Amino acid sequence: MSDLLRFWQAHRAELATLLGEHVLLVVVSTLIAVLVAVPLGIFAARRPRLASPFVGVANIVQTIPSLAMFGFLIPFPLIGGVGARAALVVLVLYGLLPILRSTIVGIRGIDAAIREAGIAMGMTPRQLLRQVELPLALPVIVSGIRVAAVVAVGSATIAAAIGAGGLGQYIYRGLSMVDSTVILAGAIPAAILAILVDASLLWLERRMSRSRSRASLQRASIAAMVLSVVALAGSAVLAARSGGAITVGSKNFTEQLILGEIIAQTIERETGLTVRRRLNLGGTLICDRALLTGDIDVYAEYTGTALTAIFHEPPSTDRHAVTQTVRDRYAETGRTLLSGLGYDNTFAILVRGADARAFGLRTIDDAARVAPRWRAGFGYEFLDRPDGYRGLAETYGLRFRGPPQAMDLTLTYRALAAGQVDLIAGDATAGLIEALDLVQLEDTRHYFPPYDAVPVARATTLLRYPGVKRALDGLAGRISAEDMRRMNFAADARREDPAAIARQFLDRRQ
Repeated sequence: MSDLLRFWQAHRAELATLLGEHVLLVVVSTLIAVLVAVPLGIFAARRPRLASPFVGVANIVQTIPSLAMFGFLIPFPLIGGVGARAALVVLVLYGLLPILRSTIVGIRGIDAAIREAGIAMGMTPRQLLRQVELPLALPVIVSGIRVAAVVAVGSATIAAAIGAGGLGQYIYRGLSMVDSTVILAGAIPAAILAILVDASLLWLERRMSRSRSRASLQRASIAAMVLSVVALAGSAVLAARSGGAITVGSKNFTEQLILGEIIAQTIERETGLTVRRRLNLGGTLICDRALLTGDIDVYAEYTGTALTAIFHEPPSTDRHAVTQTVRDRYAETGRTLLSGLGYDNTFAILVRGADARAFGLRTIDDAARVAPRWRAGFGYEFLDRPDGYRGLAETYGLRFRGPPQAMDLTLTYRALAAGQVDLIAGDATAGLIEALDLVQLEDTRHYFPPYDAVPVARATTLLRYPGVKRALDGLAGRISAEDMRRMNFAADARREDPAAIARQFLDRRQ
């Protein structure tokens, strides 16, 4: 807690800015949702058949995962891209259903005798709506607004993945840096904000309706949203403990899913042991903690990431020294760094192929000439790690049109191809480089350290099942950068199943 308080104190200006951005996203999106959903709800209450398609669309929107929705909108003009505009569109869409439903329930719940009395007094339909129906339905409508507002608080943390700002920046940054203090620095204020929003609207609802039963409407959804924020902050155990002999994990991007399958299928083929898969676990923090706690037994890590992000050692370009340091540090915590898979997945500075050809760009030095007119977009990890953006900018003299846009790494490729940004830092083996006609600029000054892909396993697992080590040692040096690039391309561009891709690779290797 003391570390967290010191972090807030040291970053109080940034915290205030991010909190302000978060509140603004929530307030603006909720107001727009109210302006759209309340009139639509009134219409739906009076003409259910005509309005049912709108309700159906709102229901479908709720089933789409928020990160998928953010990514889907990137290529779309006007409503898409990266930043707050796209985030507002998504937050408004998620806010429509609870407000729409509560408006319909509120209007339909009014006693017919009250309407008849108003009509008997000579009220026009508009007067009846304004003076009778809306005042009576307002407590129920506000209960829907409460749900929409708290949903917006939670979803706005995910909006940081597309550079929309807000408290989610700390959460994603902490996950990338393997720093629980930074995660909590964003998660705790987000959870408190959700509670405050709920309490404020609950007070307003009670003022409009003395019934205590209404005050508890949708309470379960509020608790679920707060729990989702805490879950995004990276609870140490994301999966139940495996009942199988060996549990293989992976991070949450294409290459890791393929490597996870290669490791799992190799163990199955060579040892006959039962293998449980816990793939797509999230970032470095989640996999590292899961390995420590025994929720997974093995996963593929990168030496440079382990050196700087997990063990917080200074970056180095000496491949042998990096590997030895990482091996020793893993051994201190009961884990074993196995033999390297054979390729280096270092950071790749990428530009659009059309720009590379138009400006004659071949190296990062070449990009420094045009960078002042460009926008850059980087993943949270690259912005904050010691071998990331700051050192790169100093080494090459890179200066952009404005501060780099922070977003989820998996979305940077699409943002670059769509023209939302002009330069990104991706993975050297990413299949989307070829699929989206991107060009990797040469690191002539050898800024980036080695990122050799290496399985890391619990030492107790290897002692209990020595065949696992022999099986994985058989993969040593067998995967080239070109192999990995082709497999990533098959998954990202051809939409092939990672398990099938891994199986085909292992079949060819035999």
